[in-house]
Order: sequence, then structure tokens, then C-alpha cells
Amino acid sequence: MSDLERYLERLASERRYSSHSLKAYRHDLGLLEPLVDTIASPNLEANHLSAAMGSNMPSGHTKPWSRVEARHMRRLLAQLASEGLSPRSLARKLSAWRGFFDFLLTQKIITHNPARQIKAPKMPSRLPKALATDDSQRLMDFPQDGATATRDLAIMELLYSSGLRLSELIQLDCAYHPKAIGWYDFAHAQVQVLGKGSKRRTIPVGGKAVQAIDAWLKQREQWLQEKPDGDQHALFIGTRCQRISARTIQHRLARLGLASGLSSRLHPHVLRHSFASDMLQSSGDLRAVQELLGHASIASTQIYTALDFQRLAAVYDQAHPRAARRRP
Repeated sequence: MSDLERYLERLASERRYSSHSLKAYRHDLGLLEPLVDTIASPNLEANHLSAAMGSNMPSGHTKPWSRVEARHMRRLLAQLASEGLSPRSLARKLSAWRGFFDFLLTQKIITHNPARQIKAPKMPSRLPKALATDDSQRLMDFPQDGATATRDLAIMELLYSSGLRLSELIQLDCAYHPKAIGWYDFAHAQVQVLGKGSKRRTIPVGGKAVQAIDAWLKQREQWLQEKPDGDQHALFIGTRCQRISARTIQHRLARLGLASGLSSRLHPHVLRHSFASDMLQSSGDLRAVQELLGHASIASTQIYTALDFQRLAAVYDQAHPRAARRRP
């Protein structure tokens, strides 16, 4: 097994990264293999890097990672930037490289991490997209029909009620059992989830969400009676009675957003952002919102304060009699 594969296996087993995240890491780290092959081979010159990046060179079990220097990575980042990659994409790749070389350090394969010598590209600030409170209420109250209507409402209510990540919602089981990663606690109206970095947290579930989940559990039981070989643990299942997929939820929410008249595309993270923004606007307790969202750093939560200021500024512009005369 190559060093890269061992690192990906650790991300999957110990840090419980999703399949989507692992696929992104595999792609970003895969750029390093032809780079180190180019450095190690006396027959390949530096200006042949593009050709090496596009080749299907064998990965092997051991590569001379110690030969990779910061200047090699800077040149690779510059090339990727010239191909049109955004600063955010470049920063993501650099972050993946740093983590991999940290892993090589722990394995005593290298003596220093060259990726730590590179400053991440400056990224333009981008505020999260959140629904206005009225839009959130309109979405939840929008009449649905069809076989999955009860389930879809329960999913939306829970995402908005508890600010879950999509991966956390999918992992939920109906109740605790020894192999459960996350579960719904009916007696205490809360969910237990395992978030990023294998950090477990408990989140309350609001009354509307509890009602929606109760209705869905009754329908879920009927589905499983027709297909007794279905997933008996998963809280949310598809029409084939197996644990629901991320793609299914994304597709259903996008359709419901369009049907309800939202101006922008609805995806699961929008409801998480809406939860965070509404909670912060109502409570003003940044630390509590950080805990509910499962952010490791409060800096990740502070972005919602800027979002709230934007809303306040919009209200000011609409309400203040002199606002229209302000200089741009």
C-alpha cells in the first residue's frame, strides 16, 4: 500500500471523512505523485511537469517524498493558478498537502513539512447563503404531495431546527444501538451526531421538527412492512427502504425550493446557514451557536455576525428616511 493510500485510509477510519471528501483528497494529493516522480527522475526536466501531471504513472509503495521542497509546490500552485483555479481551490489543495506531509512526518518518512513554508493564497471573503426568516417559514409551510412528502418535510425541519450537516443527517439512526454513528433520541427530543474531527455533540430538536419526524416514522414503518429486508436502523430511507443518499436529499430540496418560489437554489447547507443566522440574530450568543454547529474555531462562526449586519443594513436602508441620501 502506498503512503498516499495509507493516509487516505487513516482519514476514512480514524477521522471518518465522507466518501465525497475522500474523493477530493485523493484528487488533490494525486497531483503530488507525478511531482515527486518528476523531481526524482533525472530524465525529466522541470518544464515537463505538465506532461507528468497528465500521465498515468504508477504510484508505487515508497516515493522519495523528502526530495519535495517548498519551491516545487509553489511552482505547481502557480501552474494550477495559470490554468484558472480559484484561490479557494488552491488553498484547499495546499491544506490537503499539509495534512499529508504532517502524516509523513509522524511516520518518520520525512524530517520537515515543506507545505508549511507556503502561505495560502488570499481568498475573497464570501458570506454563506442563508434564507430570510420569512422564506424559511414559507418553505416549511409549503404544501407538498407525493409519496415522499412526509419524509422530505421531516428532513427539512430537522436540518433547519438543528443546523446539521448533510453527512450528519444521513448517518442518523432511529435510536441508539452499539454500532450507531448518530441517532435520534425520541425521549429527550435531541440528536447525537458525530461531526468533523470525530467530535460528538448533542443538539436539541425543535417542536415542529419533532412533529414532522413523528409523522415520518409512522410512514417509515409502513414502508418497511412492505420491504422487511430494508434498513431497520436508518432514520431516513429512500423508496427502496435503504439509507437515503446525499444526492437524493440534494435533488429533493432543489425541487422543493423551486416549487416554493425561492429566488436561489436550495441545498442542505443553506438550511444549516439559516439555522445559524437565525439563532445568532435571536440570541446573540456566538459561543452557543459555535457549540451547536460543531465548529472547532469560533472564527468559523463569526462569519454569521457579518451576515446579520448585512440584514440590519438592509432594514436600515428600507426604513430610515434619510438612508436613500447616503453617499455610495
